[in-house]
Amino acid sequence: MSDNDEAEAEEPAVELGEGPDVAGEPIARVASRLTWPAKRSDLRAQEGDATIRTPEGARDLDDVLAASEVPLFEGRGEFVTEVEEIIGSGPVATE
Repeated sequence: MSDNDEAEAEEPAVELGEGPDVAGEPIARVASRLTWPAKRSDLRAQEGDATIRTPEGARDLDDVLAASEVPLFEGRGEFVTEVEEIIGSGPVATE
């Protein structure tokens, strides 16, 4: 590896901006860790302790799924849509 390659590897691919932190993680990231189809109870057991980003601030995924009436999510898109219907959409609150 040349010195130039090492310098490129040390630099971040995307520069992060200045500003307040955002609590939680995007629902899409949580959904990417799961397999489909999945029962709501299984999702609560696997990822219920995950904290997700919402327009009102961070929330536990378990609380969001408790408000859902969908017993089985056939796919990632159905899961993300249901969660977004519960939490709403819009800018995410910062700390």
